[in-house]
Formats: sequence, structure tokens, C-alpha cells
Amino acid sequence: MNRFFASDNSSGVHPEFIKAMSDVNQGHVIGYGDDIYTESAIAEFKKNFGEDIEVFFTFLGTGANVLGLSALTNPYSAILCAETAHIFEDECGAVERFGGAKLIPIETENGKLTVELIKPHIRGIGMEHHSQVKVISITQVSELGTVYTVDEIKAITKFAHEQDLLVHMDGARISNAAVSLDLPFKAFTKDAGIDMLSFGGTKNGMMYGEAVIFFNTELAKDFKYIRKQGMQLASKMRFIAAQFIALLTNDVWKQNAINANNTAKYLAGKLKAFPEIQLTQEVQSNGIWAIIPNELAKKMQKTQFFYPWDEKKSEYRIMCSWDTTKEEIDQFIKKI
Repeated sequence: MNRFFASDNSSGVHPEFIKAMSDVNQGHVIGYGDDIYTESAIAEFKKNFGEDIEVFFTFLGTGANVLGLSALTNPYSAILCAETAHIFEDECGAVERFGGAKLIPIETENGKLTVELIKPHIRGIGMEHHSQVKVISITQVSELGTVYTVDEIKAITKFAHEQDLLVHMDGARISNAAVSLDLPFKAFTKDAGIDMLSFGGTKNGMMYGEAVIFFNTELAKDFKYIRKQGMQLASKMRFIAAQFIALLTNDVWKQNAINANNTAKYLAGKLKAFPEIQLTQEVQSNGIWAIIPNELAKKMQKTQFFYPWDEKKSEYRIMCSWDTTKEEIDQFIKKI
């Protein structure tokens, strides 16, 4: 059985989600989300975030980000994000192609934006020669494995709203962030001023499925059309919904994220014993970023594959998942 540290997308599907899909695979229901399972899944989200939200399911994280941001912007808009952000680095220009808005990347040391980093990019407002900044997009957990605190998020949302801007959170690994912060989802999203959230399920052990959640519900008024036109409206929606019901009940999301985060910290502790390996970011979630001599890295990758991050610096990313075990980490370390 092949196992490796390439990505939390590399793992299989948690048995609870397989069971959930099997359980709803009975009889016929109305398609496109007009079914009791989708209704129940949305009710679970409202238990976590409050009744005054709008929830829409998509197949993919890229779909959630692109379509959600399309609802917040015009083709002449600009979106500020970290240069490491998934929407900028890993979505093949999808935001710019399908929504039309311009992405403006901001250099960071740890993957997290701050008001001080954002301020220089708020310029040309009201001038037709410039793309108009409309959205600040932050990633929680960041693409460097770091986690925004509640105060850090509130500082950004306060500044954004004072400038008549909106704030989007890419929550592909939001469960890992909640475990790291030891806080409910609502505390660092809706209560912290976030306007729209892409809530990730796939990286937390689901087969597929993400959710677009509008806290500013006025922004959601046309989203059903945007989702359909964007090819993210599932005809057999119950199979996405069933997974989210399983994810949000009995703390399945939490159990999966705890294991992923804890095994990453365990592995990081083991790697620190090797003087050749230097961690470049504090391990706050389920990822490790480290500078590893290339020859050593190649040998390590043959044991359990992981991806290079910054080849010029010989920096690599090592990811743990819901199903990573301490036993496989011990075997990995022994082979090193």
C-alpha cells in the first residue's frame, strides 16, 4: 500500500463519508439540491455559523473560490491576496479568466497578510485607469501552514470594511485551523468579520465537496445563477450533502484535523533531530516546511514522496493527513 506525505489530498476517504454516501444511496430524491439531505446539511452549517447565512455546495475548492469571488467582484475589480495563495499560485488563472477580476499578490514571510502589508496596495480608488480593489482574500490555514489568530483576522476585516472592501477566506483547511486555535468555526470567520467563506471538505477526508458560505447574505442573491453557469451545481447533490452531514456531526471534522495536526507536530519533532534539516515555518497545522539538502531530500522522497516548495532554496513541503499514523512516521525516520 502506497502512502506518502505529498498532500492531504493524497489520502483516501474516511469511512464515515463512504458510509454516509452509501446510506443515502436509496430510492429517488429531487435533484439539484431540492432534497432532505441537502436541507439537513445546510441546517448543520447553520448550527455552526448561525441562522443568518447562505450555503451553497460545490464539487471543488477551486470552484468554491472562483465562483464565490465572482459573486463579490466585477471584471474591473482587483483582489488582494498573499503571493502564496492558492487562488494566485495553484488555480491556473481561473479567478481571472472566469470572474475577470485582477489578482494582486502580496509578498509575505509566513503566508499571512497584515494591514501593514495591504495598505500600500489600496491606491487608484475611483480612477478609471486602475483596477478597483474590492476584495481581500486570506487563506486559513495559510499556504505555509500558519494560522491567523482571531485578532489578526479582525484587524484585516475592520480595515477592509472601513475602506468599503470585502474579505474572503479560503478555508480549504479550516478544520485544521479550528483545531489549532481551539475555537469554533464561527469565532474566526463570521464573528471576526469575514464576508464569504470557502469551507473545505476534501482535505479533511471527504471524497469531494466544498461549501460557499455567505455571511453577508446580500452578496448571495445571484449566486445560484453563478454556480449553475460555473458548472458547479451537482445534480445528485445528496452525495455531497451526506458527506457534510457526517463531517459536522459527532465531531468527525475535529477528529480528522486533530490527527493530521498532531502527526505533523510529531514528525516535525523527529526531523529536528537531523541538523541538516531546518524548519522554515512554525508547525501550526498539518504541514511542515523545511530546507533539506537536495541529495538527502531525494532519498527521503523515495521512501515517502513529498513535493518541493521552493527549489532555489531547497525548501520542501511535507503534509500529514487524517489517516497519517505515528507508526509510519517512525518507519520513515528510521529509513532516513
